[in-house]
Amino acid sequence: MANRHLSRSVVVQSLFEWDFRGGKAGVSNVAKNADPKVIIDRNAKEFAPGMGDLSFMEELMGNILAKQKELDLIIAKAAPDWPIDKISIVDRNILRLGLFELIFSDRKEVPAKVAINEAIELAKTFGGENSGKFVNGVLGSVYKELGEPGKDETAPKKKRVHIEDVPYDQMPIQNLGGAVVFAREKGAKTGEIYLGFVHDIFGHWTLSKGKIPEGIDVREGTVAKVKEEMGLDVKIIEDLGNNEYIASDPEKGKLRKQVHYFLAESAFDEIKLAKKPGLDDGKWFKLADILDLNFYNDILPIVTKAIQILAAKDAVTAK
Repeated sequence: MANRHLSRSVVVQSLFEWDFRGGKAGVSNVAKNADPKVIIDRNAKEFAPGMGDLSFMEELMGNILAKQKELDLIIAKAAPDWPIDKISIVDRNILRLGLFELIFSDRKEVPAKVAINEAIELAKTFGGENSGKFVNGVLGSVYKELGEPGKDETAPKKKRVHIEDVPYDQMPIQNLGGAVVFAREKGAKTGEIYLGFVHDIFGHWTLSKGKIPEGIDVREGTVAKVKEEMGLDVKIIEDLGNNEYIASDPEKGKLRKQVHYFLAESAFDEIKLAKKPGLDDGKWFKLADILDLNFYNDILPIVTKAIQILAAKDAVTAK
């Protein structure tokens, strides 16, 4: 049961991809890459390798799609001001999952409060700023309509490994490398600068990045990851700094993820996006168009720093 949250996160990502690609309940649309089984199997291998809970994920996703019409009607009644097609793809699929577990799951397996809390946590992880409150409001409304089952039950406390129980200096370190890739029009040493970004299935433009294998220099590893993901040969120009955060791995426990970011130059060639789960586009953008893009909050400062460095270099060259 400890890995069920991770399993649900894979199901949410798979439902999002299925919905985003125009999937329809009961229809296996391989042409649109919207075959539910193909999606869930691929995402399970990518996001939960070796977890061994694939049957739970496949069954949960299949059951949600089988009940999709009923679930959408319930959402429509519980959130009358939000037509189903106006709710963000992330939020509506989290609601589908949460409602299915709240209404149709065995309450001995998934108590009502667990179903609601799990959906809220997924909304906070994958949704927007107000997704958690929105999901809580809709599921809370349905919960009251159901007569608040399990209201007086006291859920057993989960055993958790607290961060203070794991010495910081003994945590495994996982290195990741990412780059702000820039290019100029062919033959130009100054002038119009273009930045290359990848787009994920959650609607954000972000930086090309990936895990750096143990024993590989982070610069060399980052160059290789950009080549793999964007099809571009890049040269590292400057270090943009790094972010570190603590993550929980179901097998390794607490670990320190260190993401190293670099400014990297490429020829102004076509971006050839790798066929990789979670990404659906890659493009060059002029600096003037950057402000209109939807970035993650932790990526924007990195991009801003890169632009400042490029502007300073051009100012020196102009003199």
